[in-house]
Amino acid sequence: MPRTHAESVHKLADAMLRYALWPAVAVVVAGITISTLVAGVEGSLGALVGGIVAFGSSFATLWLMRRTAAFNPMLVMGAALGGFIGKMLILLLVMLLLGNVSFLHTESLAFTMLAVVVVWAAMDMIAFRRTKIPTLIIDSGDQ
Repeated sequence: MPRTHAESVHKLADAMLRYALWPAVAVVVAGITISTLVAGVEGSLGALVGGIVAFGSSFATLWLMRRTAAFNPMLVMGAALGGFIGKMLILLLVMLLLGNVSFLHTESLAFTMLAVVVVWAAMDMIAFRRTKIPTLIIDSGDQ
């Protein structure tokens, strides 16, 4: 059982990675397979790039959690919200920049990226619900 707020955030980040990694990999493989059937090589490249971008943004969330774990819990929550907004803006920027690249199928990129982000977020929620972390952590030095 975690004894500090930082330990509970690290435990949650580990659980989120454990729960989300393989379902997200499966979504990328499915995206590449379907996109290859629908749009050929451009589809598979688009799906691969979309999967890589989505994985990168999801790993950035876990990195942010670990970097801010020792901070005040309210600051951690603010960093999480800011990180989420930043992640969505970066994903939008990537879509705008890669939307006209000729060797990438735009729809394959977008749908794979969206599917990975949604699946990762859903698995994050499941990990949060199933991970046993205390709601209130009382420092033993205060007693």
